[in-house]
Amino acid sequence: MVKQYETVFIATPVLSEAQMKEAVAKYVGFIKENGEVVYEEDWGLKQLAYPIQHKTSGFYYLVEFKSTPEFVATLETQYRRDERILRYLTVALDKDAVAYAEKRRNNKAAKAQAPAEEVTE
Repeated sequence: MVKQYETVFIATPVLSEAQMKEAVAKYVGFIKENGEVVYEEDWGLKQLAYPIQHKTSGFYYLVEFKSTPEFVATLETQYRRDERILRYLTVALDKDAVAYAEKRRNNKAAKAQAPAEEVTE
């Protein structure tokens, strides 16, 4: 049975830009091999609420995907084995959460396409 999931992982801040992109590409590719990526978003470098492994910030990345529950266990095992990943969270989305996520994506896309307001003096 295919369900929709949302996973967020936090990568260590000591990674270079290229290393971060490689880590994201690894996990997005792994998800694409075993399901369908619905949406992905790079949240960038953010401060952590509390130190994790003596780090006070991390690179956040969100991926929404459709897959089987068995794959989620495999994905989380990959996160656990990767020393670049500080924390991760994967949740199954119910119909209301799917609708909310779609609305959020549409609002973000509308804001990105809207022309910047002209500044008049």
